Amino acid sequence: MRRGALFLVLLAGALLVPAAPASAHGGEAPDATAYRTEATGLSRAVPGLRVRVVEAGARLELTNGTGSTIEVLGYSGEPYLEVRPDGTYQNVNSPAAYLNQTLDGDAAVPSNAGPAAPPQWQRISAEPSVRWHDQRIRWMSADPPPQARSDPSRPHKLRDWAVPLRQGVTTFELRGTLTWEPPPPAWAWWVGALALAAAVTAAGLRLRRGIGTVAVVAGMVALGYAVTRATAGVGGQAPAIGAAALAVAAGVLTLLGRTPFLLLLGGAALALFDGVAGAGVFAQAVVNFPGPGWMSRAAVLIALGAGAGLAITGLLRLRSAEPARISSDA
Repeated sequence: MRRGALFLVLLAGALLVPAAPASAHGGEAPDATAYRTEATGLSRAVPGLRVRVVEAGARLELTNGTGSTIEVLGYSGEPYLEVRPDGTYQNVNSPAAYLNQTLDGDAAVPSNAGPAAPPQWQRISAEPSVRWHDQRIRWMSADPPPQARSDPSRPHKLRDWAVPLRQGVTTFELRGTLTWEPPPPAWAWWVGALALAAAVTAAGLRLRRGIGTVAVVAGMVALGYAVTRATAGVGGQAPAIGAAALAVAAGVLTLLGRTPFLLLLGGAALALFDGVAGAGVFAQAVVNFPGPGWMSRAAVLIALGAGAGLAITGLLRLRSAEPARISSDA
């Protein structure tokens, strides 16, 4: 058991260390939030230009297929970004270049940056596409809006927003809305996870090898969820993908009659990295997932509940096997 605990710690470190840089970068996008940011469209038609809200409202994404330069203007109307056919350029003299470095907009603006400063362009990407934080589309206060405090039972539209863009000498806008939405009943999702953990544990006590099927199915659900999020640009998914793959492998090996320690290991990793790490979606209405919120919550519930049940099953089997091993050694 001591060797198993040490192995579990080493596994956690192996999963977390490679993912640290991605988590530091992608951590600016919340897993879930109470604010729904929606783009309603451009103020004029621009064929080949696509602008959308991504990362649960944390960023905007602009993809320029027009064949000409599209500018994003900063908070004082100054040139901020240029998305050209040969790549994306940022004006290092725009205050927005610094204010938009973090989600909270708390980065210091150097003295050379100002609305009246002449543009100085720095290439930041070879692609005609860019994602950026924009304070105009978000609720920047740490406190909820007054409407939500007075009536948290229903959604509240907070404002219409607009982000100015420019093509040549023509200025136009990306327009959208910002809405606060009430949270889902988090307790119900937690109760569901506990119930699933109990059911999987009970099944594990009756099914010797068959419980491996549960591990395979739960691991595949978690793997699909994590890969989908990674494909959509959500950072820091390496631990979740690794843990889900480990759960699938543990399930296959359990079906083959291998040691219950593998079931304990796979279940614990699944519950921790795919369940507990993503449980914030239980408490917020808008999730960072290209699909309905209930689907995200269901995937986390399965990882958390099934993973815990598999880990408990593996632990109980290890404990029951120890007296038999001691007796045979005697």
